[in-house]
Parts: sequence; structure tokens; C-alpha cells
Amino acid sequence: MTVNATTTLNRYVQQAWRDLLSVYYANTPTWRWLKSGALVFLGGFAWMGAAVILSVRPEWGLLTYVMAYGFLLILWGPLTHMVVVPLTIRLRRTANHPITRSFSRNSGKINLTVFFTLVLLFGAFTPSLMMLEFSSDLIGGEGTSVSGNLVCDTETEEDLVTCHVENPQGIDHITVEAGGETIAESHEEPFEVTFDRADAAETRTGLEVTVTFRDADGERLQRFVEPIR
Repeated sequence: MTVNATTTLNRYVQQAWRDLLSVYYANTPTWRWLKSGALVFLGGFAWMGAAVILSVRPEWGLLTYVMAYGFLLILWGPLTHMVVVPLTIRLRRTANHPITRSFSRNSGKINLTVFFTLVLLFGAFTPSLMMLEFSSDLIGGEGTSVSGNLVCDTETEEDLVTCHVENPQGIDHITVEAGGETIAESHEEPFEVTFDRADAAETRTGLEVTVTFRDADGERLQRFVEPIR
């Protein structure tokens, strides 16, 4: 790359960075609401989208970090542009104490550092409030009512895990899958299944199995991702 091309590229990068900063520090009421709303929408999309994909592909454990990013952004976006940015601008104009002036100059870096630190922590430890489970198919054919409460005894000290369905309706049989393979199934109410804990799939968040309610044709009616503790 020639010197002129490098200089031009650097100039474009610097201009893009200045434009980004000008948007970040735009502090009119309209800009505050626009930026906060956009970040809430982006956060919700990232959180829900990652949760849906993770429910289908529980082995993709890194998606918990995408979920954490979206989950925290819903709160952090409005906090940043409704509180942190206005406070920073005010302090830059009025602050006299050296510590306050230093904070005002570095508030953006501090804010982003805290945010991404929390993303890493939430992605690694996945608090229950953040984790959502979705089923790609909730009911089978038209007019079919599917219901039932899946109950699994996963906290015993024995190697075997037992699950059953309370008050099943519209279910022909259930299957238990781990790592793409069926490890147990039942065709009679209360659809009790027993499987070895060692057969559960190892994921980023721990051992898990997928329990699926199916109709007589084997089509999926409802699906649960069950953690094995």
C-alpha cells in the first residue's frame, strides 16, 4: 500500500471515529430518545434471537455471550444516553476537582469497560433471568390441543434421571435426545422415561437433554431443553 493510500485510509478512519463520537455525545432530547430506543431494539433482537437459536442448538454455548450483550444493552443503552452522557458533558463544563475532570475525560472508556466486563460475566455464568427457552413448534396439527407439565428428577445422587409428564393432552409419545441421538422414549402415559446421566449432552452451560412431545406420526409438538444438575 502506498503512502498516499495509507494517509487517505487513516483520514477516513479518523473522520468516521469523529462522526461516531459526535453521535455518541449528541445530547438533545430527540437524540437521547432515538439512541436509547435504537439500543433497546438492538438489545432485544440480540437477546431473543440468541435465545431462540440456543434452544435449537444448545451445544452452541458461545451464544450466551450474545444473549448477555443484548440483555444488558436493553438497560445499559438508556442508562448511557439518558444519564452518563449528559452527566459527562455537564462535568466537562463545570468540574474543578482533578478526579472529577479525569472521570469526565474518560467516562466513555469507563462506561464501555464496565459494560463489556458485565457481558463476559453474564455470558459465563448465565443468570436464570437472562436464559429463555423457546420451542420451534408449540402445537401440532390444526385443532390439536397439546399440553402437559414435564417433571424431571435431576438432582438425585444416583446416575439415573427420571422424567414424566403430568396431565398430558394430545401427546402420542415423548423422546429424549442428547447430542442428536435418542436416548429414551415412552409411548404410554404418564410418559415416564429413565436415562443415564452420563448420556446427557455436555454444553457450555452444563449437561442438558432435549425432551420432545410428539404425535402419532412422530412430528414434534412441543420441545423442552432440560438442564441436568
